[in-house]
Amino acid sequence: MPHDFETQRAGTVAAFNDLQAEHGLPEAADVDYFFVPARDGADWQPLAKELSREGYLCSWVSAEDSEDGAPFLIATLPEQIISATGIWIGEEVATRAALSHGFAPDGWGLEG
Repeated sequence: MPHDFETQRAGTVAAFNDLQAEHGLPEAADVDYFFVPARDGADWQPLAKELSREGYLCSWVSAEDSEDGAPFLIATLPEQIISATGIWIGEEVATRAALSHGFAPDGWGLEG
């Protein structure tokens, strides 16, 4: 089944709007995108290498270090201008790469 980018985009815009209304958001921040293995044998290292070439800083959280016991990859775009469109563009690029390496998107967050 193909990935539903329109639903993902709508969720990102809705989350952005909710956060902006509830808390206000900074003008600039690091944007973290989270990806979980979607198939057995998914290797995070080739994905991290591809995303690094696109300007993402990548780190792996092992199952042992994860709060819920599930491993995941964090792909961070540092010092981004914060807007729903900007967050979505970074998310779409990273998601397309992640899907090609056996990973699925699992949300985003802001740091800084």
